[in-house]
Amino acid sequence: MMTDNEKARIVEVARRAVHTEMLALQEMEQRLGDAFAEAVETILACTGKCIVTGMGKSGLVGRKIAATLASTGTPSFFLHPGEAFHGDLGMISKEDVVLALSYSGETDEILKIVPFIHANGNRLISMTGKPDSALARNSDVHLDVGVREEACILHLAPTSSTTAQIAMGDALAVSLMQQRNFTSVDFARLHPGGSLGRRLLMTVGNVMRDHDLPVVAPDCPAAEMIHAISKGGLGLIVVCDGDRIEGIVTDGDIRRTMERRRAEFFNIRARDIATLHPKTIAADEKLIEAEKMMTRNKITSLLVTDDDGRLQGVVQIYDIKL
Repeated sequence: MMTDNEKARIVEVARRAVHTEMLALQEMEQRLGDAFAEAVETILACTGKCIVTGMGKSGLVGRKIAATLASTGTPSFFLHPGEAFHGDLGMISKEDVVLALSYSGETDEILKIVPFIHANGNRLISMTGKPDSALARNSDVHLDVGVREEACILHLAPTSSTTAQIAMGDALAVSLMQQRNFTSVDFARLHPGGSLGRRLLMTVGNVMRDHDLPVVAPDCPAAEMIHAISKGGLGLIVVCDGDRIEGIVTDGDIRRTMERRRAEFFNIRARDIATLHPKTIAADEKLIEAEKMMTRNKITSLLVTDDDGRLQGVVQIYDIKL
């Protein structure tokens, strides 16, 4: 088992690594300028895709950047430079822009495909730590991600440098989102399986409970109310006079009434304890609107009604936050 001193040394190494990477990002932040704006402009002007390429750790970062761009409104995919040199260059169309990552700027696999990129008429944006490298010199736009030192205790393994690359890629994606007026609804369309996509795209009618609803009459006695709430499984009952909604009674209402009016509890009717004018929503409203209404009113259920105020169903916060 580790001693306290051993644990302290581990934490100190971790803090030093985080601090080193933080300083690298601060220095890169100060260097951002016209070249970055030009890179964003170049990608915006592209009528094709943003092809990201890189080897080794830069390639892994490149995959992340391509995925982030694609999910935030900039069509993009990752192309392995080794595979590109052996036939996959056909994946690059004349309308595409290429973003090449190489910290040294001298990666052989990247430099081999540069002549094709130029001959094909593609704009080339490079991301290196060496502004005077071969890749930087042969690019239309160069993004400097140079760092003073790696966070690695040997100053060898890519650590600060890959963090800088990731941050630069994120900065590109965020800036492009802003320029494209990319909204949360756009994001949801590209992430239909995610929680946000579900709430923004699906409607109340898609998830509401619309069968076997626990509906009781205004004169329903306490014993029957308890049975209806238990059977309904929603933690509430809807009090209706014909087609007209009179109110709702929750299991909390029942418990509080039992505590406060114990002696007369079984003489109480639904109308006596119902919450009048309950919050309602239309079936065609988006789930995000239902969630906002519940949050604003500090409730967990909404009655779903048609244009004439007739009950169609019940939607609960648990239906939204699956």
